[in-house]
Amino acid sequence: MSVSVEKLEKSMAKLTIEVASENFDKAIDKVYNKQKGKIQIPGFRKGKAPRHMIERMYGKEIFFEDAANDIINEEYPKAVEECGEDVVSNPDIDVTQLEAGKPFIFTATVALKPEVKLGKYKGVEVEKMDLEVSDEEVDAEIDQERNRNARTIEVTDRKVENNDIVTLDFEGFVDGTPFEGGKGTDYPLTIGSGSFIPGFEEQLIGFEIGKEGDVNVTFPEDYHSEDLAGKAATFKCTVKGIKTRELPELNDEFASDVSDFETVAEYKEDVKKKIAERKEAQAKAEREDSAVKAVIEDAEMELPEKMVETQQRQIVNEFAQRLQYQGMNMQQYMQYTGNTVEQLMEQVKPQAIERIQSRLVLEAVAAAEKFEIAEDEIKEELEKMAKQYNMEVEKVQELMGDREIKSLKDDLLVQKAAKFLVDNAKEVGTKKTKKAAAKKSDDAAEEKPKRTRKTAAKKSDDAAAEEKPKRTRKTAAKKEEE
Repeated sequence: MSVSVEKLEKSMAKLTIEVASENFDKAIDKVYNKQKGKIQIPGFRKGKAPRHMIERMYGKEIFFEDAANDIINEEYPKAVEECGEDVVSNPDIDVTQLEAGKPFIFTATVALKPEVKLGKYKGVEVEKMDLEVSDEEVDAEIDQERNRNARTIEVTDRKVENNDIVTLDFEGFVDGTPFEGGKGTDYPLTIGSGSFIPGFEEQLIGFEIGKEGDVNVTFPEDYHSEDLAGKAATFKCTVKGIKTRELPELNDEFASDVSDFETVAEYKEDVKKKIAERKEAQAKAEREDSAVKAVIEDAEMELPEKMVETQQRQIVNEFAQRLQYQGMNMQQYMQYTGNTVEQLMEQVKPQAIERIQSRLVLEAVAAAEKFEIAEDEIKEELEKMAKQYNMEVEKVQELMGDREIKSLKDDLLVQKAAKFLVDNAKEVGTKKTKKAAAKKSDDAAEEKPKRTRKTAAKKSDDAAAEEKPKRTRKTAAKKEEE
């Protein structure tokens, strides 16, 4: 195999890859052996017809497309490695020569990592974070723990109040006509949860058990069902039961039940300490984000569109994986939201650009400062991974291989660059951290994937190198001719 590189505008390049004719013939023979069992030729038992007889009956090119795809998938990654270019997108493949007895030639148009011209990166300004923990934050965190340990009791002697859990029968009508999906029986609903249409739950306050009443609402203009969006509706509702949550008393007994401490005072002090630790971690992340954004604003780089597309695809794939963890697939999500994959790709584009820019400037800072990663740092990271997966360090290293070790080293360089920016930043003003009392237990349910600067762009690069090239239009057209 031989490969040549033609540099194009905007950090794009065309790789021309030539594979010897004998290798192409071997690929055809491999495809023939794989497919011959499915081909019936008169005068031969199924699977026993020689290759030349099949080619005589169906045309010499019968195995060309599959052979071409096999060669492309095998030779493209080798070509990327051989040319030494830093490819950061999936390839656009085009077959330029596909003939028996001649070398097989195809091109791969790819994005290359763009050049980054750093501006100011030492001493960038970031807001100072207020890390003080208030008594209100401590109380709010403890109230959350009390809520988690609350017991549910049945209520029969009063009307519905806010925060009650009601068992509800309901049926919705628009212009006097019931609509699909608007009926429920024995539905558990927490008043004030915001899980129903705005205004619905508040109107249930004051309902009596067993008595039917009307709830009048208007569906939001952006409601997922176009038939209902913006329309007024009436729900016939009957509260069949009321339950409320009874919080445990905040005393020494409660403190010893939910913590390792015997008194409320000790428990509160521990809660305060944990909030402070979370605030410090949040402040560190926000300082890093601010510093990196400041460096990006003063840097020059031109991102190839193909590189951005690859990162968009990566983010959408990450989102699809999170949906699976929640028991939903992408198709169900699209049906529920009315979105398309194309719309989702466009939605995550700003995030994709930010991911790439962050990674690129951090790599540029690491290069400018001539940072290096010592073997001890690699070993320390491998030991962390071994502990995490309960494996021997040597086994982890063996499973990772040279390419993964290099990727790990690149990630450590990026982390070192990020720390350098924060350590050299100037703090100005004071910014309060977001309330840290509420633990982020619902992070996995977020629809929009978060930026993970540490490995985001690297994942994009790896995906570009590993993803199998798509079959070319030219090869597909050849099949139609056959």
